[in-house]
Amino acid sequence: MNATQEKLKVQLEQALIAAFGADFAGVDPILVSASNPKFGDYQANVALSLSKKLGKQPRAIADAIVEKLDVSEICEPPEIAGPGFINLKLKTAYLEAQLNTIQADSRLGVPPAKTPKREIVDFSSPNIAKEMHVGHLRSTIIGDSIARILEFQGHDVLRLNHVGDWGTQFGMLIAYLREVYPDALTTANALDIGDLVSFYRKAKQRFDTDTAFQETARQEVVRLQAGAEDTLHAWKLLCEQSRREFQVIYELLDIKLTERGESFYNPLLSGVVEDLEKSGLLVENQGAKCVFLDGFTNREGEPLPLIVQKSDGGYNYATTDLASLRYRIQQDEAKRIIYVTDAGQGNHFAQFFQVARKADWIPDDVELVHVPFGLVLGEDGKKFKTRSGDTVRLRDLLDEAVSHAHADLKTRLQKEERQETEEFINEVARVVGISAVKYADLSQNRTSNYIFSYDKMLDLKGNTAPYMLYVYARIHGISRKGDINFKELGNNAVLLQHETELALAKYLLQLDEVISSVEQDLLPNRLCEYLFELSQKFNQFYDRCPILQAEEPQRTSRLVLCDLTARTLKLGLSLLGIQVLERM
Repeated sequence: MNATQEKLKVQLEQALIAAFGADFAGVDPILVSASNPKFGDYQANVALSLSKKLGKQPRAIADAIVEKLDVSEICEPPEIAGPGFINLKLKTAYLEAQLNTIQADSRLGVPPAKTPKREIVDFSSPNIAKEMHVGHLRSTIIGDSIARILEFQGHDVLRLNHVGDWGTQFGMLIAYLREVYPDALTTANALDIGDLVSFYRKAKQRFDTDTAFQETARQEVVRLQAGAEDTLHAWKLLCEQSRREFQVIYELLDIKLTERGESFYNPLLSGVVEDLEKSGLLVENQGAKCVFLDGFTNREGEPLPLIVQKSDGGYNYATTDLASLRYRIQQDEAKRIIYVTDAGQGNHFAQFFQVARKADWIPDDVELVHVPFGLVLGEDGKKFKTRSGDTVRLRDLLDEAVSHAHADLKTRLQKEERQETEEFINEVARVVGISAVKYADLSQNRTSNYIFSYDKMLDLKGNTAPYMLYVYARIHGISRKGDINFKELGNNAVLLQHETELALAKYLLQLDEVISSVEQDLLPNRLCEYLFELSQKFNQFYDRCPILQAEEPQRTSRLVLCDLTARTLKLGLSLLGIQVLERM
C-alpha cells in the first residue's frame, strides 16, 4: 500500500505545517505500519520526536496535529494512544475501492520504477571443465529471482554469467589430454562431462606433483593466450562441452543468462594495469604489481596489497574483475552492478571495489552491490555432501527433489483413491520438486546458512512451495466446482464484511510495498514471507466464509477475493522463478 502511505504522509506533513508553521515543512511524520492490528493499520510517531524542539508533551503535539489532519477519505477518525502515537485505521470503503482498482490491473497495483535503470546481475558463474554442484545453487536461484524482480519493475537488466573459462587450469587440462585422450582436443563430444571432470582431477594431481608437467601446462597457457590455432580449437571444444551441460541445468531451473566469461576480458587486462600505473596507485612488491588497501592487513599487521599483475607477468581474478567492472560501466552503461556470490568472497569484493574507487573509475551515479549468501548445510549441520563425502552435483540434487516429489504424490493419490495419468504425475512432480528446492533456498535470509531437507521442503503444511502451490490449486478447484471463469467476473464491487475478508484484503494491497523493498534491499525472502502469510490469510478466509454457497452480492465479492489471491500468488511466485499448477 505504498500509494496509501504516500497519501497519508502528505496529509500528515500538511497538518504539521498547519499546526506549527512553515518551519516544519519537510519534517518526516514517521509513519509506519501499526505494530498491532487492533490499534489500526498505521501509526505516526512524529509527536514524540518533536517534544524537545516544541517544548511540549508529545500527547499535546499529537492533539494539535490531529486537529489539522484531514484523512477522512482514507481513514476512520484518527486516535491518539499512549504518550502520543497517532493511530490510523483504513476505512472499509477505501479498501474496497482499492481492490476494485487493482482487479482491473495486470500488475495488481504495483507501479513500475519511476526512473528505470540499466542494471547488471552477475550470478551463477560455474567453471568450465567442472560440473555445477550444490555450491552454485544459491547464486543461480537468488540471482535469477533478483533479476526477475528488477525486470518486472521495468529496469533494463543484463543477466551475466561470468564463467571461469580462462587461465592455468586450461593449460593443465589441455596438456594432460594431449597425452591421454587427444581426440577430446579435436573432436566435438568425444567426452561426456563426467569424464572431463575426472580428467581435470587427474591433471590437477599431476600438476601439483610433476614439475616437468607444470612447465608443459604453462606453455599451453602461453599458446592459448597467443591464439595458437590447435590450442584455441581445443579450448573452444572444452568450453562448448561444459556449456551444454550447464544448459541442461538452466533449462531445468528455467534460468536465462548471457554468458560472458573471464576470457572476454582478457584483451583488456593490460589496460587495467597501465591505467592503475598512470593513476599512481601501483606499487612493485617482490616483483608483483600491487595496489595497497586501506583497512586490510596481513597476519603481521602490515598493509595488505591486492596483486593485479604477478611477478611472472600473469594476471589474477582481481585484474579480470577490475576489467569487467570498467567494461560494465563504460560499455554496458550500467547504473547498478549486482554480484551474487557466497559470503566468503566478501573481502575480495570490498578490495577490488576499493581499488576501482581509488582509481576514480566509479561515477557518482553508479552503485556497486555485493549480494552475499551463506552455505547449504546437510541435516547434520555440516557442509552439504554426498554420503561418500563428495560435493553434491546440482543435477543429482534436482533429480532427487523431483523423485521425492513423485513418490509423495503417488502416496497422496493412493490415500485419496485418485486416478491420474502418468503424464500428469510426472509434470506435477517436476514442478513441485524444482519449486520446492528454489523456495527452500529463497525463503531463508540469504545471508544465513540453511539446512537442506527434502522432507521439509516438500511438506504441504509448512512455509514451503508445495503449501502455496496447493492454495493456488485450491482456488482453481473452486472455479472448476462452480464453473466460474474468473476473467468474466468483471469489475464487480468487493464487499468486505467478515474479519477474515478484511485481513485478506489489507494483505493483498501490500504487494507493491513488498516488491519495492526487495527491489532496493535484494532480499527475496521478504517476498516469500509475504506469499506465505497471504496463503495463510486466504486459508483462514476459506475456512470461515462460504464462497460458492454465499448469497449475491457476497458470492461474487468473495470470488473476486479468490481471483485476486490466485493472481497475486502467481505473480509473486513467478518473481521467485516458481511455476504454478491449477491441479495437484
